[in-house]
Amino acid sequence: MVVQNLDPVTTQEWARVRGILRSEVGEAAYRSWLKPLKLLSVDDGRVEISVPTQFMRDWVISHYGDRLRQLWISQNSTVKSVEIRVDLGAQSKIIRSIDRDRKQFPARGSGKLAEVVKSSDLCSPLDTRFKFSDYIVGKSNELAYAAARRIADSESAPFNPLFLYGGVGLGKTHLMHAIAIHTRDKFPEKKVVYLTAEKFMYHFVRALRVKDTVSFKENFRSVDLLMIDDLQFINGKDATQEEFFHTFNDLVDNKRQVVIAADKPPSDLDGMEERLRSRLGCGLVADIHATSRDLRLKIIEAKAARLGTQIPPKVKEFLSHRIKSNVRELEGALNRVVVHSSLVGGEISLESCQEVLADLLRANSRRLTIEEIQKRVSEHFNIRAADMCSARRARVVARPRQVAMYLSKQLTARSLPEIGRKFGGRDHTTVMHAVKKVEELRGVDPSFDEDIDMLRRLLEN
Repeated sequence: MVVQNLDPVTTQEWARVRGILRSEVGEAAYRSWLKPLKLLSVDDGRVEISVPTQFMRDWVISHYGDRLRQLWISQNSTVKSVEIRVDLGAQSKIIRSIDRDRKQFPARGSGKLAEVVKSSDLCSPLDTRFKFSDYIVGKSNELAYAAARRIADSESAPFNPLFLYGGVGLGKTHLMHAIAIHTRDKFPEKKVVYLTAEKFMYHFVRALRVKDTVSFKENFRSVDLLMIDDLQFINGKDATQEEFFHTFNDLVDNKRQVVIAADKPPSDLDGMEERLRSRLGCGLVADIHATSRDLRLKIIEAKAARLGTQIPPKVKEFLSHRIKSNVRELEGALNRVVVHSSLVGGEISLESCQEVLADLLRANSRRLTIEEIQKRVSEHFNIRAADMCSARRARVVARPRQVAMYLSKQLTARSLPEIGRKFGGRDHTTVMHAVKKVEELRGVDPSFDEDIDMLRRLLEN
């Protein structure tokens, strides 16, 4: 595939796109999936990018395709599409390399494979940012964190296996890396291997191809700590499951520690053999739940500190309330805000956040209810949610109630009588008075106006 000569402006645009992606996804994911991307051309609104393999192409399109297009458009408004192609020349080199390996190591059981795939080479690169000291602990992940620390601090296997599960971007991989890094530091004599289930399958298939499964078994069954991430990847892969089952049994029987991570608990892993599901659940199964608002605030503060950036309190509050899906997306959102500020200048503010994160905010939007508005406003003004419907007329209660009525009128399609009923059966004229009063105060009190603006931004879809 011939690469066209790229002008300096296009080269700079591509460098900025890669730089933003690198800051958003982290060094490990960038090296694995995005660093191999090569820009071929930008012509007539169409960007062409090459990757070495079909598998990498499918992964990049699935996980980063939309974001690549968004970033290109932000750098060059004439871009309409981003096409990712397989570089057939690079693919041919990979095939020739595998064929050379096969010719070099023809004998079954010769042990030659170990000369190329040493046990030390089995471990995927560890991200040094993913340490225990950088892991933010809350109610949703405290069990998983405590179990991970116990394993990393113990000479023997305290519970075997440790099975971590949870949704995407909630911190499973962070804990896996932290266990590996801490164990290597504390017990340098231990043989530690961390890799994804996909990589495990790759090594197994390669061993079959070069007819040297003996070395494969020796390498994996001689480790002291084996960690397999994204185990759901081998669902339905019978041969890989069979080999993993025997590897798992051998390690556990010999009191070698095994740590597994997946998106579901063992019992819910469809396409996994029953005997394997049963064995996976015989140790400690720890769930990592969705994050709470307080935990998200802690994560934002820790991330901002690492970036060396001051984030205004109202922006922290805004991000913690609106980006709820997972930690990875929350950190990515903060990265985008900080990078945008550094590239185009200007202070980080609620307005800039809403502009830069428009796509994420739409994805996280939902239908708002009056009950949610009442809860949010009562938290903000530090009163009980029940006071929204009570007969109390003290100003400390009446003003927040008026604010909640105002926001209910602005942010929902409910009629005035419906809103009044939600506030303890009040008349619609009371709601009208509240709306008018809040509008008047916004016009004369800048601090009050700013409070209302922040609450609206936190609540609106």
